[in-house]
Amino acid sequence: MKRFLVAIAVMLSLAGFSFGQAGDINIIPKPRFLELGPRSFGLTRQTKIHVSSSAYRPHAEFLNDLVYKYYGYRLQLTSRFQKRNSILLAEPPSNHQETPAADAYRLVVDSDSIKILGQPEGLFYGLRTLAQLLPMVKGSEIRIPGVSISDSPRFPYRGMHLDVARHFQPVEFVKKYIDLMAQYKFNYFHWHLTDDQGWRIEIKKYPRLTEVGSKRPETHLGAYTTTFRGDGIPHGGFYTQEQIKEVVRYAKKRYITVIPEIELPGHASAALAAYPQFGCKKDYQYKVQQTWGTFKEIFCPTDETFKFLEDVLTETIALFPDSPYIHIGGDEVLKDHWKESVFVQDLKKRENLKDEHEVQSYFIRRIERFLNSKGKKMIGWDEILDGGLAPNATVMSWRGMKGGIAAARAKHYVIMSPTDFSYFDYRQGSDAAKEPVGQSAFLPLEKVYSFDPMPKELSADEAKLILGGQGNVWTEYMKTPEAVEYMVFPRMLAMAEAVWSLPENRDYTDFRRRLDHHLARLDKVGVKYRKPD
Repeated sequence: MKRFLVAIAVMLSLAGFSFGQAGDINIIPKPRFLELGPRSFGLTRQTKIHVSSSAYRPHAEFLNDLVYKYYGYRLQLTSRFQKRNSILLAEPPSNHQETPAADAYRLVVDSDSIKILGQPEGLFYGLRTLAQLLPMVKGSEIRIPGVSISDSPRFPYRGMHLDVARHFQPVEFVKKYIDLMAQYKFNYFHWHLTDDQGWRIEIKKYPRLTEVGSKRPETHLGAYTTTFRGDGIPHGGFYTQEQIKEVVRYAKKRYITVIPEIELPGHASAALAAYPQFGCKKDYQYKVQQTWGTFKEIFCPTDETFKFLEDVLTETIALFPDSPYIHIGGDEVLKDHWKESVFVQDLKKRENLKDEHEVQSYFIRRIERFLNSKGKKMIGWDEILDGGLAPNATVMSWRGMKGGIAAARAKHYVIMSPTDFSYFDYRQGSDAAKEPVGQSAFLPLEKVYSFDPMPKELSADEAKLILGGQGNVWTEYMKTPEAVEYMVFPRMLAMAEAVWSLPENRDYTDFRRRLDHHLARLDKVGVKYRKPD
């Protein structure tokens, strides 16, 4: 890649680009290589979009939709390239020593044309960069600044998470969330679909999961206390399988892979309220939880339970065909019911398991074997390290970076998502009295921006196992889409740069300068963000 970028720089220099300052360019995340050109491009109704192959027609239509949204007209698509007043969408030239990566792109804007070169994924990212260069003002001629950009992401995994189990979010908001992710070049959407407080995915073989498990009579009022206070408002909702397919298709068009999370063996209250026979406690009153925290309700590791979970995962896998991963949670597993279970104690003896941590490992390994047999890889929170890690599992490290470091040293792939940098349910301001009711922890914008998913403790070979990072959004205290937006933005933009841009290209002062431009764009699309301090 380095030789390829050098070749681009030389070619652009020969093409007459001056290596000026990029102080008035406001792209987020910041590209690897960006220099100002001497002349801007004038976009008019007569500008044509040239598409080099049918594979790029959806990209041209995306650009046309953007032009129509901003300026009220569409451009003509053509297969014949014209030297002036044109936008070229094409594959990279084949005369370089090194083939550019699938997610790399080149964007060149001069007075005659706009050229975006890349394979389909990279070309899409180039279009997202061009979208940030388009002024959001109408006129007979739209001036787009001259630039030369060569870019590709630092990490292959750039994720954003959304919990819809605690508070259900409508499909239209999920699509808006995906659109905003795409604008800032995220490529994985981690959809947290089940938990103690609600089951949000339709499973046709087990209809009570949504008939019972998706509803709770009320929710804890205000910040968490050990004494329950209800708000008296029933809460519920779930996604039909057709709605899930629709979201997956929508995300795919934006080069975003949707990863579902089905929590097991803990965080199972909602599922067990629907099907109590899969818990270890007989004659026990399971219920969909109305408050927050961790609970003793847990799947029992019987053959019947595994059959149930395999059925659930089989239907889930069919709904997410493009995702290489299924996330199984595996976190915060209280083991009281296992300790009290005669079946589990017999299982320990039969399988030579020394404690309940190893029972959890047994549970996770059995689920992983099933997922692997279906061609899927398993992701779990870093508690899946307890009792022995499943052979092929990817670890999502949330309790700091240590779990990820341990997993990488054990030759497992890792996604970094530590609370200290990536939990967007934490308040954004230092004065809790001025922030929404919720978490007591404090995570300001600058700290999110300082996040580096790559631990310095790892060797070069171990570092190759760090796939990237992710921002997490837990919705215990976010009842509406507007509440989610307020907590996520603008911190999502800081995370975008943390997982895309090279460390040496990042500067918080410069990011804040560019951010002002993007806040105005968020205003235009109706995002209810929190104004940075």
